[in-house]
Amino acid sequence: MRSATMAAAVLAAGLALSAYSARAAGELNVICSADPAVCELMKGLFEQQSDITVNMVRLSAGETYAKIRAEARNPKTDIWWAGTGDPHLQAAAEVLTEEYKSPLFDQLQDWAKKQAEAANYRTVGVYAGALGWGYNTELLAKKGLKEPKCWDDLLDPSYKGEIQIANPNSSGTSYNTLATLVQLKGEDGAFEYLKKLNANISQYTKSGSAPVKAAARGEATIGIVFMHDAVAQTVEGFPIKVVAPCEGTGYEIGSMSIVKGAKNMENAKKWYDWALSAEAQSHMKDAKSYQLPSNKSAEVPKEAPKFEDIKLIDYNFALFGDPDVRKHLLSRWDEEIGSQAN
Repeated sequence: MRSATMAAAVLAAGLALSAYSARAAGELNVICSADPAVCELMKGLFEQQSDITVNMVRLSAGETYAKIRAEARNPKTDIWWAGTGDPHLQAAAEVLTEEYKSPLFDQLQDWAKKQAEAANYRTVGVYAGALGWGYNTELLAKKGLKEPKCWDDLLDPSYKGEIQIANPNSSGTSYNTLATLVQLKGEDGAFEYLKKLNANISQYTKSGSAPVKAAARGEATIGIVFMHDAVAQTVEGFPIKVVAPCEGTGYEIGSMSIVKGAKNMENAKKWYDWALSAEAQSHMKDAKSYQLPSNKSAEVPKEAPKFEDIKLIDYNFALFGDPDVRKHLLSRWDEEIGSQAN
């Protein structure tokens, strides 16, 4: 009995010490704009290694940008991890994020460094991924549809109601798509294309990865997404084939930013440095995240779409990361596409 009592006392003391350590290490308020499974993985790993309590919310990149803008005078977020780089650059341009150069900066790929340098170190690249789509091979065969290999193929009337894409106001993926089409076709040409594409869209989703998840479930035939999100569904065993558009396509530099005036600034910098490490980035594949990591020494998932196999455009991150350009394009999308959406 006495031994049991002592053991209980030691356990209680250990738990109390553990709780104290967590409190002493403090908290961190994170918005994650990646897939929920990746967000949970990163949260759990960081808490294990730091004893910092992470309060995490999952929001799409466009939603996060709007939230950080709205809370600029009284920030409730410390760090914004992941999501397409365009809104991160827009936040940097409006000085909504903190200038910080990590000690791990020299370990990063050139594209990640350029992202940081373009933003005066108010954001940095954490992964990269090319834009494309995934389609359900079983549904395509059942409905007698031809394989869509090019952007222009998606305008075929036979795809009416068969395609999903996210709303560019909430989704960084979809804003990247809009910017990609503008670069491929010119602004007026891109909007003419989107008007025609609208006839084939069954739903404009909130999240960028949702369209291919719907295709995996058989709720849509084609989902326009970043290719690594389509790969994730294939790896899960769903009949999804991944496509890199024949005309060329854009790509994202998923980014990370510390919020200006963060209340837990030191803990935000700890997350920032940790998230740029090869160890942390090598774990992302454990949550079936198949982007290209920004740390040169991180393990690249064998399933990750390789840039050398894809016809990439010279995506203009500086231009489409400009807040005024974003505002103009989204306003035009709302007026000409959103207002006419099915």
